[in-house]
Parts: sequence; structure tokens; C-alpha cells
Amino acid sequence: MSSKNIKKILVPLDGSKFSIEGLHEAILFAKQFDAKITGLCVIPLTPPVTMPGLQTPFKSYMTDGAAKFMAEATKMASRNGVNFQGKLIYGEASTEIAKFANDKKFDLVVIGSRGRSELKELFLGSISNAVVHRSQVPVLVIK
Repeated sequence: MSSKNIKKILVPLDGSKFSIEGLHEAILFAKQFDAKITGLCVIPLTPPVTMPGLQTPFKSYMTDGAAKFMAEATKMASRNGVNFQGKLIYGEASTEIAKFANDKKFDLVVIGSRGRSELKELFLGSISNAVVHRSQVPVLVIK
């Protein structure tokens, strides 16, 4: 991949400071190479703990939260003169991020090294690590 070919950048966003740092780096790349950024938020289909009757409120809560930080990401990109499009999808984060990047033929994925749940990463493995291994697209992990 030549840097001249960076025209489509995917940035997974979960509202964490690490994902916002990834967005900052992606904005720098986008400005330098006149690229477009797609911010992708993957919302889990079920709560981390199964509790009867919580699926609908959980999904609504997560979707509302995602819309808020996606609006902030849009403002950040706009202030920097970068074309940004937000996208919300549902599923398992690392699988959906890699699939989205591969299917939509992005040139680069810029992802924060950690997300919202550091405890989850200790037990299940890092989302960013899984994306690095599943993606056919170059991945830049921001620490």
C-alpha cells in the first residue's frame, strides 16, 4: 500500500478515549492524503450479562450513546475539514469491524488500542488485536 492510495479510512468508535485518539490520528491522515473517514460503531446485540427483559432497553441505551459520540466525531472531523460519515451496525465488534473493512475495501483501519472495557480485554482478548488478525486491510493501532 502506497500512502498515495489512502483515500478511505475506517475508524472504529466506541466513545472511549482510545477510540477518540484513533479518530484524531485518522483525521491527520485524512488531511494529509485528502481521504474520507468512516466512523464505525458496533453495538452488541445483547447485554454482557443476560437479564430477562433488558435486551430492548440495552439496545436503545447503546444506540442513543453511540449517536451522541458519533455526532461529536462528526463535529471533530468537520472542524478539521475532513469528510466523515458515521455508521452504526450490530454484532460482535472485532468480527464486524474486520468484515466491514474488508467488504467495503477500505485502505486503512485506525483503531484505538483499548476500548471501553479493559476488564473484558483481559479475559476475551483485545478487539484491536483481533481486528489486526482478521483484517485484510492494513491496521494502525493507536496507543
